[in-house]
Amino acid sequence: MTISIIVPVYNAAPYIAPCLESLVRQKKRLQIIVVDDGSTDDSIAIVRQLASQYPSSGIEVYEQAHAGQAAARNIGLEHAKGEYIAFVDADDYLSDNWIEEHLAAIDDVDFVQSGYQRVDSKKVLIGSPKLPLFLQQFTTVWGRLYRRKAIEKIRFREGYIYEDVLFSIDLWLSGAKGKMIPYIGYFYTLNPQSTTSRPNIEERKLLFEALHQRAKTANVRGKIIIYYTCLRLRLHFLTI
Repeated sequence: MTISIIVPVYNAAPYIAPCLESLVRQKKRLQIIVVDDGSTDDSIAIVRQLASQYPSSGIEVYEQAHAGQAAARNIGLEHAKGEYIAFVDADDYLSDNWIEEHLAAIDDVDFVQSGYQRVDSKKVLIGSPKLPLFLQQFTTVWGRLYRRKAIEKIRFREGYIYEDVLFSIDLWLSGAKGKMIPYIGYFYTLNPQSTTSRPNIEERKLLFEALHQRAKTANVRGKIIIYYTCLRLRLHFLTI
C-alpha cells in the first residue's frame, strides 16, 4: 500500500527541509511528490539535496514555471500513485505518527480530518484554534487523508487564492463521507509571505464569484454549505 503526499513549493527555502524531514520520518511507505512552482530562491536545491540524502524516502521532484499552487497540486495529483493521498504545504510539517493515526481511522469513510497547531517560523507553539475540529478546517485540503477514489475526478481550479476552498466544496458536493478525529499532528506555520496572508480584494472577489456560481447548480444541502463557507470566509478576511 502506497500513500502519496503532495507538497507544492514556491520560495519556501526556510521551511522546506523540516517539512520533508517530517514526511521521511513517517512510519509508512510514502510517495512524496514535490512540485516546485518556479521558485527563485534555493528551494529546489534543498529538495534535491534531501532526495539525495534520503534515497529510499520516496521523494520525487517535479518542476514547473510559476503558475500557482493550484497548478502545482494538480501536477502532483497526476503523478500520485497511492491508494491514499494527502496534501502538506511546504512551510508546514507533521508529527511522526500522522499517517498512522489517519490510516487507523479511515475504515469506511472517504477521508479523515484532524486538528492542527499553529507555530511560528522557529516552531514555537502559538496556540490551537478553539473551534471544533469540523469548523477548524472546513475548507482546507491539508490536515486530511483522502482515499484516492474520493478525489480522482476533482482538480484544483487555477487562478484563485484559497483554491483549496473550491476543491473542498467540490469534495463535499460529490457526496464524499468524512470523519473528524480528536488528534492534533499537523503544524501550521504562520508565514507572513504566504499568498493567503496578503490581502487582495480583486482575488477575493473572484473567489466569491466562483462560489456563488457553483451554488447555482447545487442542491439545497450544497447551497447551505456554500453560503456558510462564504460567511466563514468573510469573517476570516476581517482578521488578516
